[in-house]
Amino acid sequence: MKIKLVAILLLLTCISYSQDSLYKLGPDSQRQPNVPKGTVNRYEWKSKLYNNFREYYVYVPAQYDAGKPAALMVFQDGHTYVKDSGDQRVCIVYDNLIHQKKLPVTICLFVNPGNATKEYPENRFRVSNRVNEYDVMDDKYVTMLINEIIPEVKKKHNISDKAAMHGIGGLSSGAICAFTAAWERPDYFSKVLSHIGSYTNIRGGNNYPSIIRKNIKKDIKIFMQDGTNDLDNEHGNWWLANLEMEAALKYKNYNFKFIKGSGTHSGKHGGSILPESLIWLWSDVTIE
Repeated sequence: MKIKLVAILLLLTCISYSQDSLYKLGPDSQRQPNVPKGTVNRYEWKSKLYNNFREYYVYVPAQYDAGKPAALMVFQDGHTYVKDSGDQRVCIVYDNLIHQKKLPVTICLFVNPGNATKEYPENRFRVSNRVNEYDVMDDKYVTMLINEIIPEVKKKHNISDKAAMHGIGGLSSGAICAFTAAWERPDYFSKVLSHIGSYTNIRGGNNYPSIIRKNIKKDIKIFMQDGTNDLDNEHGNWWLANLEMEAALKYKNYNFKFIKGSGTHSGKHGGSILPESLIWLWSDVTIE
């Protein structure tokens, strides 16, 4: 019996790996010769609103001109999006696409969820306050961004005040967090990047489809990605939850795009299509 169980687990692992292995990073996610490299700096912040600590990173492209307001893109779970060796490689993608004039000059803000102390766990997904910040459907987190962290970034960098020049994204609970931020403050965030979004009943996120249907359409542009082999557990079925979100957004005539795949609850698929995702998301902005 034990041998059969081990065999089944190994088979499931192989199936999951084979699904995610379909997705490869393209040239825009790789360092290219003669492409100027932006800078990345790490900071720490103690939130007054949450009374906790977090790390954040700021990417500034080589083309940044302090005399011209830059766009802003915020990423939740910043530690995974900022890495040059990860699934996303956001800074490399921005270096390449800004150089190609396919994206506006953009300051990227990578924010980690909060932790009770500065003794962060090695796995930053395991910080103490992630669920309470990301999966809760209220304006507390976006208020912290707008009132605390973004003003710190603006002390050093010239960022546009226009909502059309502000985007926010994340994966899993970070994705529903990004959607909530834009939903609560569409006057500030007009663009959402959602990877394997947790629109399930972790903290009531499964209610979003009906909330979207019953409320006035908001000025938000949304890019979604998910796979048929995403999670299925006590909180819900991630794939079905994303399909419900798609149906609700379509019903209300939102400007959205949903790229569907066969991947699992990982960043492989979202990372492989990140360049085209960002190009679509920012296609309404004139690039100088």
